[in-house]
Amino acid sequence: MRIDILTVLPELLESPLNTSIIKRAQDKHIVEIHIHNIRDYSTDKHKRVDDYAFGGGAGMVLQIEPIHKCLETLMNERTYDEILYMTPDGATFNQREANKLSLAHNIIIICGHYKGIDHRIREQFVTKEISIGDFVITGGELAAAVVTDSVVRLLPGAMSDIASALSDSFQDNLLAPPVYTRPEVYNGWAVPEILLSGNTKEIEKWQLEQSLQRTQLLRPDLLE
Repeated sequence: MRIDILTVLPELLESPLNTSIIKRAQDKHIVEIHIHNIRDYSTDKHKRVDDYAFGGGAGMVLQIEPIHKCLETLMNERTYDEILYMTPDGATFNQREANKLSLAHNIIIICGHYKGIDHRIREQFVTKEISIGDFVITGGELAAAVVTDSVVRLLPGAMSDIASALSDSFQDNLLAPPVYTRPEVYNGWAVPEILLSGNTKEIEKWQLEQSLQRTQLLRPDLLE
């Protein structure tokens, strides 16, 4: 898989995309992640990429030209399955969407900034608009890192134990069951005996029951 990220603040992506599972996946050539500074495609002598919005209003807008030039360069080199735009008014990202994106070969992620991007980019190029929640952050970079992490960890070989990813919360619309490790008793608090029984069938039954109970209590909307 190849992921190209368009941003005005590439430094915000350097740390989250070069540690842990994502770094190992890149080192193993499971995924290529390329960060593109939109300013590199500006024709302005000061590399300015924002301007005031037509019609007035507070805040600046990312201009169409540098984003289009970057997209055009990339799309002339290869075909992309999805062009994503990170925006608070997009569809809320979830595990199902992460699973779908993990099957793609090439993805572009555009990071919004200021008051957003010129809407013509959204109309002409963007295939999916994604939000990570009903709140606003400084820009789309951290949101893009979240989506990238969620997708990359699902790629074959990215995790040493793929079963771990498949048993995560939300994979089957259920929250994950409680997990415990050594010591068996700490400060008088004991691990549930069923988990120490070695009876795989009964343990799986208990885990499913716990998942259902936790989902009903914490996220009943998932059961709908």
